[in-house]
Amino acid sequence: MRTKDVRVGQTYRCEVPFALPYRRYRPETMGDSWWALSGTRSAHQFNVLIRPLVEYEGMNNSLFAASARDLTIERIRALAARPDEVESLTLEYKSEYSSSLVTTIAAMANTYGGMILVGVNDKVEPGVERVVGVDAQSTIDQIVSGCSTILDPPWEPAFFNVPFGDGSGRSVVVVRVDANVAPRPVMIKLKAPIRLSGRNATADRARLLQLAREEPSATVLPLRHNVMSPNLERDNEGKSTADFILRTGINLPMGEAGAWRPLSEKAVAALAQALNESAFPSALRNLGNGAIDNTTGFRPLGHNRARKARLVWQATGWPVGKRPMVEAVVTIDLPDPYGSTATSSAVASVTIDIISRVCQFAEDRGDPGWVRRYAVPDLAMLFDGLLQTTVDPKVVAEIARIADIDTALVAQPRELHLVADRQVRELLPSRGLQEIPDAGASAGGVFRSNPALDLRIGTDRQEQVDDWLRQLGLDAGLTGMESLVEGFRAAEARRSTQPG
Repeated sequence: MRTKDVRVGQTYRCEVPFALPYRRYRPETMGDSWWALSGTRSAHQFNVLIRPLVEYEGMNNSLFAASARDLTIERIRALAARPDEVESLTLEYKSEYSSSLVTTIAAMANTYGGMILVGVNDKVEPGVERVVGVDAQSTIDQIVSGCSTILDPPWEPAFFNVPFGDGSGRSVVVVRVDANVAPRPVMIKLKAPIRLSGRNATADRARLLQLAREEPSATVLPLRHNVMSPNLERDNEGKSTADFILRTGINLPMGEAGAWRPLSEKAVAALAQALNESAFPSALRNLGNGAIDNTTGFRPLGHNRARKARLVWQATGWPVGKRPMVEAVVTIDLPDPYGSTATSSAVASVTIDIISRVCQFAEDRGDPGWVRRYAVPDLAMLFDGLLQTTVDPKVVAEIARIADIDTALVAQPRELHLVADRQVRELLPSRGLQEIPDAGASAGGVFRSNPALDLRIGTDRQEQVDDWLRQLGLDAGLTGMESLVEGFRAAEARRSTQPG
């Protein structure tokens, strides 16, 4: 059976030899390759139900990174009410304690970590309350006892008690399994459980040896949210060629095939299409404030190789300058397979750069009546469009396909870098903003995101954008940004309620 013959929603009977690695082979990650699964010796036989990539969920869930204060029963109920929040590689529901819960803890510890919600039914049924709750203290005691007596070596994850707050005495116990601090391999009866999508399995010999050989300081997903600060390009005279550059990105692990397979032209084209259909292009066009005359969609441009894809979007004004007025560059770097023996240490990176030259374009026109500053609504739309694109299901699915991993492992970006060619306050509108005396100069900054926010949710994303705008103003030594943001949001709310 060839993978191009596989269809979402259909069930197929497959044979997979024992010799294949432990991970779950998913046809949607195999690109143009195909596997002859019949006629094998010593093979497992099982039914496979093919699901679309966007159904998988887990580590990018904001509750995994939320502080104890932000773990509320309201947020847990909202999570459980979402039909797409099914059990996955890094998420599990348990209505009560059972010995299988300890097995799941070990499996997550030996894979990518994850979160277990105890007191939540794993099945969604119409008219049936999913969040049922448990007695927190007795449940935690049972988990601690199970981890102490069943796991080898004994090890406990982190526990959080989230009470209902209605006088019932019931709670949801949140169990967080951090694979970076677990004493891997975590064994049960001389076997190492591992996590697949929504279920547990047992590591084969190769995976067990890989876990045993890990350095104690090794991390499962190293530097997941960190990206290098960008540099502004300069011309032959040493002058900056852009007003500013924004950069965000993530690091992510590599699957078995992704660690050695060269980039597929079709996979890169599919990612470009997903980016072109996202909120990103409209946010970039809006940055020009009507001065953009022509745009190109995301397409390969510049240094592209077998392990590197560089997709570029460009916008020009009139007259056309030496460089695009607005430019976005999405770069995917896969690790070099040569000299690497362990795929667990292979890390890919996805970097998104936004380069804007709108102010320079206005200055080059020589029209003193046309002075350009970056208005707060334009920056808000840019930030929102950027974040919305990084969590767009189609974009995430294509990134996961290239890395050959589950979409649950494509994390949400957690920082944004800004580097400007001048003081930031010179890029912002003077109306409504006041300079703080002796505040000093700022030509950029690093903006951290709140890990408790789920950037897929519009209200959470808006909260993050507003926080970044307020930080932008304060770091520039200005007051008044908070009032400008509030005024912009109020005007936006009024427009949304107007008929037509």
